[in-house]
Amino acid sequence: MPLCLMSFTGTETNYPKIENKAFKKGEKLTYRVSYGAIDAGEVVLEVKETKKKGNDNRELLHAVGIGRTLGAFNAFYRVYDVYETYIDKESIMPWYFKRRVDEGGYKINQDYEFLHHRKLVDNGNGKKYIVPMGIQDMVSSFYYARTLEFSSMKVGDVSEFKCFMDEEIFPLKIRYVGKETVKLRGGKIECLKFQPVVQTGRYFKSEEDVTFWITNDKNRIPVMVKAKIPVGSVRMHLVEWDGLQQELVLN
Repeated sequence: MPLCLMSFTGTETNYPKIENKAFKKGEKLTYRVSYGAIDAGEVVLEVKETKKKGNDNRELLHAVGIGRTLGAFNAFYRVYDVYETYIDKESIMPWYFKRRVDEGGYKINQDYEFLHHRKLVDNGNGKKYIVPMGIQDMVSSFYYARTLEFSSMKVGDVSEFKCFMDEEIFPLKIRYVGKETVKLRGGKIECLKFQPVVQTGRYFKSEEDVTFWITNDKNRIPVMVKAKIPVGSVRMHLVEWDGLQQELVLN
């Protein structure tokens, strides 16, 4: 369980610095979510410029993720989720996080402020949580992971970093499986294949139930995710892309 504090007086200004060759403002990634052979939903991730600043007047990028159901699925289970994060340009860590979930009438509203200079997260409802410097949120994790160095990884190696979700600290771990070519619209591309180290028995029967592929280039774009669930399988795959840091070279 997380440690909740009402006040904290410590300070910390030694921010990390991350070399980012993977993404930039203007990037837009569009994914289709398929349930079996049916396109059930869409996810759009976009990086925008912003005038909003972090502590010490630090410059930020505004990342927005929108997930929604498509077509007939809206008739019996409508989903419209919006996630926003403001990411430090130099440290690739979040300063502000906003979550608006509406899934079949089930709603979640979260607004977190990441006070990295104090090693705290403020949940906006009078509680503050001790966190390590540079901790990620649900959206910034997607972008931070793309800046990790994978070139020296061997099959079986595990990378780990921490994420603050639902007022708790979670270790996010991914295991490198190997290289594999993935087919996209317009061609094929070599990818690095990973499996999250997940808690089995809660949502998944085994760690092999979730697999994802990222491009083996400087963009490090996740192009496909496959997950086995109790009632079938779900696949999320990249269908459109724009504003990339590096050109996506397809064969």
